[in-house]
Amino acid sequence: MCVVQMSRRMFLLGASAAAGAMALGGPVGCARPGVAGNPVGPGAEAVRRLEAQRRTTGQAVVAAQVTARPVQVDLGGTVVSTWGYGDTLPGPLLRARAGDLLQVRVDNRLEADTSIHFHGIAMSNDMDGVPGLTQEPIVAGESFTYEFTPPHPGTYFYHSHTGLQLDRGLYGVVVIDDPAEPGGYDDEWVVVLDDWVDGTGRTPDDVARELGMPAPGRPAPRAGGMGSMMDHGAMGGMGSMTGAESMRSDLLGGAGDVNYPYYLLNGRTPVDPVTLTAAPGQRVRIRLVNAASDTAFRVGLGGHAMTVTHSDGFPVSPRNTDAVLIGMGERFDVLVTLADGVFPLYAAAEGKPGHAVAVVRTAAGTATTDTRPGELDRRVLLGTALSPAEQVRLHRRSHDNYLSVDMGGTMAPYRWMLNGATFPDTAPLTVAQGQRVRMRLRNMSAMFHPMHVHGHTFALVDGGARKDTVTVRPMQTVDIEFDADNPGQWALHCHNAYHQEAGMMTTLSYRA
Repeated sequence: MCVVQMSRRMFLLGASAAAGAMALGGPVGCARPGVAGNPVGPGAEAVRRLEAQRRTTGQAVVAAQVTARPVQVDLGGTVVSTWGYGDTLPGPLLRARAGDLLQVRVDNRLEADTSIHFHGIAMSNDMDGVPGLTQEPIVAGESFTYEFTPPHPGTYFYHSHTGLQLDRGLYGVVVIDDPAEPGGYDDEWVVVLDDWVDGTGRTPDDVARELGMPAPGRPAPRAGGMGSMMDHGAMGGMGSMTGAESMRSDLLGGAGDVNYPYYLLNGRTPVDPVTLTAAPGQRVRIRLVNAASDTAFRVGLGGHAMTVTHSDGFPVSPRNTDAVLIGMGERFDVLVTLADGVFPLYAAAEGKPGHAVAVVRTAAGTATTDTRPGELDRRVLLGTALSPAEQVRLHRRSHDNYLSVDMGGTMAPYRWMLNGATFPDTAPLTVAQGQRVRMRLRNMSAMFHPMHVHGHTFALVDGGARKDTVTVRPMQTVDIEFDADNPGQWALHCHNAYHQEAGMMTTLSYRA
């Protein structure tokens, strides 16, 4: 028997009514054939026991505090009113070592509910930051402290998991250092990419209305079954509101639904970009984070090749390339040995007009920041082409559970689906503790989808790279495997914020 289900917006917006309708240790959603038992809620003993096992005697405690509030942000000659965790973008850098106890107090000074999700970190389920699923929302004027032990080093980020707040300024980077880091580089730069509309005469909520999404509290319009799953782009006059009909990529097909006025690198437009300085010959580790809501970026450094060393926090077999294509929610660490001069670190909005850029300076001189470097049209590497470093390769064993997720959607009405349904009508994907799970991610639409699994890293079956977010191209299939070793109720969704808000989400549901 199914329990009371929340509306999609209650889930995403963290409505108090939804939280009250569901005890955090109680059942969520409906049972799926194949795994019997009751759902393991975020307050379950199994969740508490696993977090206790992660903690050690003498464990270092790293405390931080962030405040979500209305802010004025200078994007580089353009000042916008938005919501953020500080007066600049991105928000404060959070840094700890793998195995530390990280305590992050969040004060909500917005006139709206909010939350924080620590993207990519396999943490305790009750700290995952999804209102209505793993916690009650942080209501206006209240605070909440996230407390967890990050088990794996790497590049991660944190962001609001409430409505479309990610498409404002509510995001920042988390770096979890490896106590045994071998080094091999002289400097480190954290580079965050974003697409920007808030405060430019429109808000993300305005964009959602232009796309045809329902107003808060109203049900999404229903489209007619699986037969309409490939209708992306057929949106008539609706497309003129966002420019979606012209956004195409040779690598990704349909490249987004929103044509943004600005693209940012570390919070700045190309009019007044950030400058990253070093000495000629130095080797720099660049931690690339795509915090955008609707835009993939093709990133390269003019006059240089780069070596990809990590994807989504986990080391890979090093790959040399001229550029990387990074989907929303993905992270790449790259190493670059710098030449003598001034060079553009250029992030082209894939399939869209516009770019973000930084100036890399190792000598005097000027850099051209509005010319696309040739590197972006040479070797371009996607995350699906990577192989894992041997020490993080998922050990071989047969899978116990096979799950299939089909992605599809329509633009008129604006509706994005998993297995032919929108959340909360999507059937939970049920697993049991200790299982090896194989999951087929099949994209039946003409739009790319960066699919993100909370609480776990998975291995790409074709190649084995460890990731938590994978870009699935149109009419392509990506098979992943993971061990069900982190009990709870976990979101699985497209990391296009508008697709997620339009229903492209389900739950990875542990049963006991």
